[in-house]
Amino acid sequence: MDPLAVLAVAGVAAGGLAQSVLAQSVTGLGFALVAAPALIALLGPTEGVAVVVLLGILASVVPLLGQWRQVRVHDGGTLLVPTLLATPVVGALVAGVDTASLAVGAGVAVLVGVVALWRGLRWARLVSIPGAIGTGVASAVMNVIGGVGGPPVGLYAANAGWPPVQARATLQGFFLIQGLVTMLVIGPVLPDLWQVGALLLGTLTGTWLAPRISEPAARAAVLGVAGFGGLALVLGNL
Repeated sequence: MDPLAVLAVAGVAAGGLAQSVLAQSVTGLGFALVAAPALIALLGPTEGVAVVVLLGILASVVPLLGQWRQVRVHDGGTLLVPTLLATPVVGALVAGVDTASLAVGAGVAVLVGVVALWRGLRWARLVSIPGAIGTGVASAVMNVIGGVGGPPVGLYAANAGWPPVQARATLQGFFLIQGLVTMLVIGPVLPDLWQVGALLLGTLTGTWLAPRISEPAARAAVLGVAGFGGLALVLGNL
């Protein structure tokens, strides 16, 4: 098997594992941040991002099924409006960009997300209408270019002080709707069965591991893997 294909299988499984293990944390970490670099390296930035987005939708459905009553509809909508308005604009802007530049952009998006989450930005002014607009636009840009729109909204939620269960549910609802709209803008690409299977395997493994591993250790591992993958995307396409 192609080494890149093996790497992509591992990346998708690790992404599903991260989504499950970190389901109780409000960080913006999860499937896409880990899986995106490997899938983009294998499939290219256009098809790779499309597959990441669709698999990310699937990864958000299961956690949301048990939490949907806790969604903060107004707060989630405040973030979604600028995100959904910006998504087609970003899609149009990057439509003619060459694939190498898009791959570098995707890697940079991953690295920006990793650094932002590692630093744990705390800024009271972020939780405001201008802050929500900026967060939504940033998430749209990162999602269209690299399939990793989670870090900006994760940081917003952490600064907003929402109760953890409500924050988790609201973020999953946000990611689900954002993913659907992004998929319509960039065009859907159906994942292969092995990709869905790897996601399922990672999700089940993560569910089993979740009570057996500390959140700080899991967080550090996810950030490390995502950072390495983002850096490899950038260096491999310069």
